[in-house]
Amino acid sequence: MNLTPRLRPVASCTLLVVTLVAGATACGGPDGHPLSAQPYDAADEISFNTPEGDKKADPDKPLEVTVTGDDGRITDVTAVDAAGHHLAGELAADGSRWHSTVPLAAGTRYTVKVSVEDDDGTPGARTLAFETAPAKKFLKVAFGPQKGTYGVGQPLTAVLSAPVRGKAARATVERSLKVRSTPSVLGSWYWVDDKTLHYRPQEYWPARATIEATSTMAGIKVTKTLYGAPAKALKITTGDRIEAITDASAHTMTVKRNGRVIKTIPVTTGRPGFDTRNGVKVVLSKEYSVRMRGETIGIAEGSSDSYDLQVYYATRVTWSGEYVHAAPWSVGSQGLANVSHGCTGMSTSEAAWFFNTVREGDIVKVVGSQGATMTPFDNGYGDWNLSWANWQKGSALQNNTTPDRSDTIQAARLRPEV
Repeated sequence: MNLTPRLRPVASCTLLVVTLVAGATACGGPDGHPLSAQPYDAADEISFNTPEGDKKADPDKPLEVTVTGDDGRITDVTAVDAAGHHLAGELAADGSRWHSTVPLAAGTRYTVKVSVEDDDGTPGARTLAFETAPAKKFLKVAFGPQKGTYGVGQPLTAVLSAPVRGKAARATVERSLKVRSTPSVLGSWYWVDDKTLHYRPQEYWPARATIEATSTMAGIKVTKTLYGAPAKALKITTGDRIEAITDASAHTMTVKRNGRVIKTIPVTTGRPGFDTRNGVKVVLSKEYSVRMRGETIGIAEGSSDSYDLQVYYATRVTWSGEYVHAAPWSVGSQGLANVSHGCTGMSTSEAAWFFNTVREGDIVKVVGSQGATMTPFDNGYGDWNLSWANWQKGSALQNNTTPDRSDTIQAARLRPEV
């Protein structure tokens, strides 16, 4: 009995329900043993609960195969879709009935092969093909970021078209979202909210890796009325491992490529009251010129802290406006004191070098600041500020799905290893 579970559905065909006669010739010999005979047509002995004619089966109902007479028993049932994925099922001890134990996929064609034997042990067979009805309401998924090359800190995202609540439904979705990388790494999805998931490895992605995200959710039943829709696959690559580590207490940024220090830059970070956030951040974008105004971070116009500046070589690390950028007005303080409103400032030449060296997804880590640690999800990609143990708790496939965020980086106040 083949009980291998179906891994994913496939697009349906327009084939109507038909009954075929198994015609494979059995191995035989001259001794006349029943098993040496060609299986007889068991069409009169086996019935299915699939609809007749051109009607399509309800995917909400399990498939049932039963023996109609008293002189035979089912010995094996194999149900597969057009891609060869098996439908799991259970056979009664007396061989009188078989039924599927997982939901059928919507809009999918199945082929069912049934083996039987009569009271004399003579084998019989029947094959049925049927199609399930298509779903009426679909759950779509869009992967991110866009195709391209990113830094090793770039998380993957999956945005759903409708909210999914409840552990069982979320587990169904999560099992269908596949991520494969070359080289291979250990990773997991995290439910940020009812419609958004992030995926990251236990450690950063390897340098020059290829990462693919695919969905096998098409046709899968997620909730009572919601079925998965086909999704466009995503492939991205990573470049060198670039890490920029800013020590706010030492007023320096150390930049590494693949573990080797390539530059140390004098910087200034946020002064008291505007302390730069500690923790691991990920480059979100690069903007050659940005207008920065104090009102955008709550500073009243005309106050002593107010500012309105055109800033160049701006590398964004939070959505709220934290950048690494050129700050020619504070060159005298760079390497000596923290005088900014929260950004990391450096000379124009150093900012241009940094701007041209990093890409989206590269790592920018701040330590030694008196500021709070960057939150995981609401201001950019702070995903790496959760321990791996807590990251796994955000998965619907784990026993405990209530994340404990108390362990966000407290070691950020320590000086980095260079």
